[in-house]
Amino acid sequence: MITTEQHEKLRGWFTGRLPDDLFEELAELTADREEITVIGRIPEPRLAEDASAAERDAAIQSRIEEFRERTREARVAVAREAEHRFRRKVSWGVVCGGERALFTHVAAPVMTRLRQPERQVLDTLIAGGVARSRSDALAWCVRLVQRHTDDWLTELRDSLEHVQRVRAQGPDTDTDTEPEDAPADDA
Repeated sequence: MITTEQHEKLRGWFTGRLPDDLFEELAELTADREEITVIGRIPEPRLAEDASAAERDAAIQSRIEEFRERTREARVAVAREAEHRFRRKVSWGVVCGGERALFTHVAAPVMTRLRQPERQVLDTLIAGGVARSRSDALAWCVRLVQRHTDDWLTELRDSLEHVQRVRAQGPDTDTDTEPEDAPADDA
């Protein structure tokens, strides 16, 4: 988890480092321990007003693909610098005409031990065609919890951030320094 200040510094670094002509705007920047995801807004393709939904969807998908190929070199250069500086992988995506597309992203393994009733839930999701594997089923469960507990998670994150601020204001825990009123060693 990163603090609001760390997130603002990260967003500021990317805002300053990204080429001016890369995105219309930096739409979203998220980070966790493994990954920084940068999502920018790109211009929609110009279409006739009477363009069908199928034509509009195809034009947006083509615009996204064109952007991805055209900007690959610039994005890789920024990613290398950021990965060295922040020690996290950088993933990219765009928003175009209401469509959100991720180009690359980290799929980090998470080890867990589940008891039989928990495994049965995952296996039921597989049997029902909701997921292909236990890993997919677990990811589905996490997304479901995330969708339905945003308020609770936001409150929890805010509390954790408050704890980090309080810790940062605490006394210095460096044990190499002696207290000022400690007697001098005359040895």
